[in-house]
Amino acid sequence: MDNKPTPVFRSWAPEWLIRSVILLVVVPSMALFGLSTANGASAAGYYGIEPADVQYSMVVFYAAVASFFALERRFFSFIAVRQYLIISTLVQIITSYICYSAHNLHELFIFRFIQGMANCASTSICITLIFNRLHNERAREIGYSVFYCILLMISPLTTLLTAPLLDAYDFNVLYKGIIFFYLPGTMLLFLIMNNVRLNRKFPLYQVDWASFVIYALALCLIGYVLIYGQQYYWLQDTRIAVSVVAIVLLLALHVVRQAKLKRPYLSLEVFKYKNYIIGAFLVFILYICRGALNITSAYFASAMGLDPIHLGYILAANMVGILLGVIVSSRLTVMKKPMRLIWLYGFMLLLVFHLWMRFLFASQANPETYIIPLLIQGLGAGLLMTPLILFMVSSVPASLGGTASATGVFFRFTGFCSSIALINYFQLRESSTHFNRFQQELSEANPLFLQRVTAYRQLLTSRGMAPDQAAHLAKGLLNRSVTAQAQLRYAMDYYYFISWILVIVIFIIALYPYVSRTVVNVRVNQPAPASY
Repeated sequence: MDNKPTPVFRSWAPEWLIRSVILLVVVPSMALFGLSTANGASAAGYYGIEPADVQYSMVVFYAAVASFFALERRFFSFIAVRQYLIISTLVQIITSYICYSAHNLHELFIFRFIQGMANCASTSICITLIFNRLHNERAREIGYSVFYCILLMISPLTTLLTAPLLDAYDFNVLYKGIIFFYLPGTMLLFLIMNNVRLNRKFPLYQVDWASFVIYALALCLIGYVLIYGQQYYWLQDTRIAVSVVAIVLLLALHVVRQAKLKRPYLSLEVFKYKNYIIGAFLVFILYICRGALNITSAYFASAMGLDPIHLGYILAANMVGILLGVIVSSRLTVMKKPMRLIWLYGFMLLLVFHLWMRFLFASQANPETYIIPLLIQGLGAGLLMTPLILFMVSSVPASLGGTASATGVFFRFTGFCSSIALINYFQLRESSTHFNRFQQELSEANPLFLQRVTAYRQLLTSRGMAPDQAAHLAKGLLNRSVTAQAQLRYAMDYYYFISWILVIVIFIIALYPYVSRTVVNVRVNQPAPASY
């Protein structure tokens, strides 16, 4: 009698079809996160909300993915893969339709959170299927490189693909599009899979819902404070102060609870390993640097006047850089090159990008000027992403691999939110500082002021405007020019700040030899799918 286990996929399905179908399921799951980044202004305009609300809808989604990952493994072990795939996809389709028809902000937040939980489940299925198809370490390292390459590219790719739709339709049509995007890949994957389990069935008893709720609430509040803190003047506002107190209490409760549980939701033992802490710190910095690219995108849209379609075209250079960076990092990892060397290359490229862009910010420029810097930024990010994540999960014993992955998502989440908070802080403080300084120079005693106002007035009168109206509008145009210059100065200051952070990080990496003791190994440790 043949006791050979039933294969995951049907015998008639070729390998190329299996991998293509898995990719068809992964991409719309990733695109759900990128929808909010596709065009924040369009989303805010459609729902009638503030730009900060659009950012928080991303944060809520991310918090759900980060907090549910540890709990999701219990459901993955209990439900057969095909059924689990259908359940997670149906939840994402239903929540996408609700987001498509929703007009209430709180309703949007609630269903984006549910959507994030289901997204974690479907992505977990796909990355596990990928993991099981790759049988040697070299293939797995390449497979994860491809996966994280798509993750890095998803924001600019979403901007590029959704721009024509947003040019013709309202923002909510993107959610309808994602529904139809899900169907072919999910149906094909369901057809080519056998009804099997990838793990031994583990009953759903003693599910630690309490830890999930505590952790999810803490992440949502951390995101709330970092997104809205600057807008509400931080601790001067009762909502922010209460949220900070709640975060401290929830995290303290979480730590005490995990220390006392026999089977902790997230084991705190990962923090006993120095290299894990170093990897978490570098991932946090990488996400701060990734977020800084949003300033460049905003500059292209505001100062250069690029519409979303042309913005997507220029960001394609960044995607090419990411692809090249991932290919190089994958090759260096397979060749067992020192991690410190790969990190130094990556962070140096990011440093070059930020210093170069600081000198390229101007009120008028050709888009072609920025192609090489964007390529360099993508190259740096692509070099760093996969090696850092693989290094983190390899720096702890195999028994802590799941916790290392789940905890690593926390640092990516806080890096993502902190980047938004830093940009909001710099935008308000530095823009106001430069605007006030420029305004002090706008007086009748300043010959440059008189020269610029006269030039504006002559331009307006030459186009048929009455002299008195031209004089009034000339000062308005000058104020608008001053505002634009203040925004440029804030962008330059922020990139200068990031450059100093990168210099410090490069010195830390160069002077810290302990990193070399960790050997990257993905045979037993599987990185987390939640890695936006």
